Amino acid sequence: MDKTERRAVKVEHRVAALRRKHERRVISLLAVSSFILIFGLISMLPAIGGGVGYVPGLYGSTLLSEDAGGYVMTGILAFSAAVVITVLCIRHSDRKRQENNQNINDKE
Repeated sequence: MDKTERRAVKVEHRVAALRRKHERRVISLLAVSSFILIFGLISMLPAIGGGVGYVPGLYGSTLLSEDAGGYVMTGILAFSAAVVITVLCIRHSDRKRQENNQNINDKE
């Protein structure tokens, strides 16, 4: 290996490290903002609580009643939890893929 190839390899490693660092920052920021949103919504639950809305024969219109805040809050919390779980699963699979690629490159 001559100097130019060594420099190119070092640059590639540095670029990869900087990209990983940037991705970690972005994902951390998204995770923190998701948790802040979830905790904020959970803290609002006592204020929203109330009776269960019921419209005889029209089950879909339950969400249109005045006391439907609990249902809406439950939907928002479920969606937020699903987003967090999805992001964590994607991160995990990306890390595994990168580890596998590194192992393959190291063997060569």
